[in-house]
Amino acid sequence: QVQLVESGGGLVQTGGSLTLSCAASGFTFDDYAIGWYRQGPGNKREAVACISNKDNSTYYIDSVTGRFTMSRDNAKNTAYLQMNSLKPEDTDTYYCAATPQFRLCVLSSIYGMDYWGKGTRVTVSS
Repeated sequence: QVQLVESGGGLVQTGGSLTLSCAASGFTFDDYAIGWYRQGPGNKREAVACISNKDNSTYYIDSVTGRFTMSRDNAKNTAYLQMNSLKPEDTDTYYCAATPQFRLCVLSSIYGMDYWGKGTRVTVSS
């Protein structure tokens, strides 16, 4: 049974930090790029960060570049999103997703992601 389980969300003040985790099971984690998505403005789900399975290359949208860092630990089948200098506009539900093709995450593809977690809520108070 394939599962992606997010954790680490919560309530934090502006300027604070959170680390999200995405624990994978039921598939070969090493074969998949992982993305962190959020619902975003206009209720359109977008990828905020992606990490390749081939060389650990990462991609970030402009609004989080320099503040968020994505990593993965293949031995633990887990991906992480370190979120620093959080802003109220980062408030959202964050989902992790898996795809065999890194570029699909970079393109914020929804249908190209094979597996999805149920999300973890991040709230940044002003």
